[in-house]
Amino acid sequence: MSKSAGRGKAATGLVVLGEARGRAPGRVRLVGAGPGDPELLTLKALKALQAAQVVVHDGLVPDEILALAPADARRISVAKRKSRHSYAQSEINRMLVAFALEGLEVVRLKGGDPFIFGRGGEELEACRAAGVECEAIPGVTAALAAGASAGAPLTHRGAAQAVTFVTGHAADGQVPDLDWPSLARANHTVAIYMGLTTAGLIAERLMAAGRDGATPSLIVVDASRPHERRVASTLAGLAAAAQGLEGPALLLVGEAMALAQVDAGAYGGYEGAAMEAKA
Repeated sequence: MSKSAGRGKAATGLVVLGEARGRAPGRVRLVGAGPGDPELLTLKALKALQAAQVVVHDGLVPDEILALAPADARRISVAKRKSRHSYAQSEINRMLVAFALEGLEVVRLKGGDPFIFGRGGEELEACRAAGVECEAIPGVTAALAAGASAGAPLTHRGAAQAVTFVTGHAADGQVPDLDWPSLARANHTVAIYMGLTTAGLIAERLMAAGRDGATPSLIVVDASRPHERRVASTLAGLAAAAQGLEGPALLLVGEAMALAQVDAGAYGGYEGAAMEAKA
């Protein structure tokens, strides 16, 4: 398929493709790009990118990773930022299927891991329904990178015997309906994706369910990237710590976060955040 085959958008917003010319079907690979550091790509992800003819990518995938695909590979951004979507998910699903049926090697490149709040399952189902071969290639999810860069293990003997990944917002932009009593148990790390704007409400739910307000907490923005920022807090001070922060962020709540290394002067560490929350 030539680069000019996508001549624009049809009424549905999809790229218009040429008719299949009897080619053997291609395939779709759902590839985890990791948290942003190109060196955190897996070897399998790199090989998939190098073989790609079409790369359909998220807005969080940096240019350094996109540059690893062949120069003549077509790159299509389907960035989603909060409620502003360039393509609906159903359009993305149909796009992946259509390119594969054209006989092309398609990489659906996602920040982090395709199956950790990446909607990769929906794309996998769409490919299966259309009879298109689809392979998932896992990536380093942001919570792992955030904990590693801060020197704060997500599990730690005597401090965290379990870790749970949750989303910080529901489809309507509100706090999701989670099992708060379970998340409020001590010696348990809760990694909250996409929770920056709902940090205060999340903290309220956890404390109402019994989690100690003095529980160490950490916010990591742009994990693994050169401009990564870490802000330490307590659970009670989480809303104050989130003020003024922007970008993709992880909220990590749990006793093991006491080991985190943070930006100098960021709320004065846990004690400073706790005092600010009480003021």
